[in-house]
Amino acid sequence: MAKHISRDRCPVLVTVEYRIRPQDRDVFLQALAKLEHGRRRDGAYAWGVFEDTAQEGRMLETFLVESWMEHLRQHERVTQADRVMQDTVDRFDQDGEPKVTHFVAAAES
Repeated sequence: MAKHISRDRCPVLVTVEYRIRPQDRDVFLQALAKLEHGRRRDGAYAWGVFEDTAQEGRMLETFLVESWMEHLRQHERVTQADRVMQDTVDRFDQDGEPKVTHFVAAAES
C-alpha cells in the first residue's frame, strides 16, 4: 500500500509496463496510440511510449499529470469507450495485467 500522498503533490509520473509478444508490436502500438487522446483529455500534459533495448516485447507507456489530485480525477473521467480501449490494450500483456507505477516529484513544487 502506498504511503499517504498530499493531494497537491506535483507533478505525477505514471508508468504502465506491458510485456507483449514481439510479433504483436505494430498492432499493439496502434492500439496504444488510441489511448493517448483519452490520457490527454483527462489531464495528462505529456505522453509517450518507450521500448526496452535489452528485452524485446517490454514496452513502457508514460504520462505526466499536474498533481496527485488531478491524477485521482483522471480515474473519474474515464468513459466507457476509454475502458473498452484500455481492455483491448491490456489483452496484449502476456502477464495478464500491465504493471502500473506512480511517481511523485521528489522535491515538492
